[in-house]
Amino acid sequence: MTKVLVTGATGFIGTHLITRLVAEAYEVFAPNSQSGDIASNSTWSAFPSAEIVIHLAAKTFVPDSWVDPTLFLETNLNGTVCALNYCRERRARLIFISSYLYGVPEKLPIPESANLHANNPYALSKKMAEEVCRFYSDYYGVGVTILRPFNIYGPGQSTKFLIPSVVEQVMADTELRVKDLEPRRDYLFIDDLIEAFLRVIQRPQRFEIFNIASGTSHSVGEVINLIQKIAQKQLPVHSDGERRQQEVMDTRADISRAREILDWYPRWSLNAGCARIIQDKNSLI
Repeated sequence: MTKVLVTGATGFIGTHLITRLVAEAYEVFAPNSQSGDIASNSTWSAFPSAEIVIHLAAKTFVPDSWVDPTLFLETNLNGTVCALNYCRERRARLIFISSYLYGVPEKLPIPESANLHANNPYALSKKMAEEVCRFYSDYYGVGVTILRPFNIYGPGQSTKFLIPSVVEQVMADTELRVKDLEPRRDYLFIDDLIEAFLRVIQRPQRFEIFNIASGTSHSVGEVINLIQKIAQKQLPVHSDGERRQQEVMDTRADISRAREILDWYPRWSLNAGCARIIQDKNSLI
């Protein structure tokens, strides 16, 4: 039985991933915040040995990264260094979840080979963590696969993020308020991301980077219209016309590499994914 250590197991992605790993009969060790500081080697030294480490633990909410960039750099960069040290010492493989790192894209769709532009402190912390992953792979022989997910959504996600926020407002029958209707994002349902993790676990590990996304993009306005249609609502929509610092107006991933190498492709449409979230919300009422 393959032993898998998953950091950040209590987070949005982690809870979905743990459920799937257990269902697939992996032996899972899932440290939590009570296990110690994930950015400390002493914390990692107390963990049991595993064959694969999936490193999810990180500070992730971009607006907060502008307020306290030091915390994001300390947690996200140092935590990854500690994960790599663990893998080096225990001869484990690392699957590192990165982020969208392309800034304002030079072309669409965006391939993994595109230039990286960290346009916020969170992205900077992930970009630096990727560089450390490459170094440990090249010079210490640690097997590393990096996944760059675009905009993940699904049941259980915080309402700090767009889709759960819109669903929450629609379910409450209130006026819909958003900051800006125009930005377009490549949205991927959580189950498709989890499937990507499973594909990576099951293949021989070498240093590789994969975009994990849908390959399509939708504006905030389109997302709102879609969710209202699913919920059979026609609530008024108000936009503050407020553009975020260093806003990127469109993102759409080239996912051909994941298709070719991992035989992975997204199975959930945005319509089906949003319908699933609404269905789960209705079941709790």
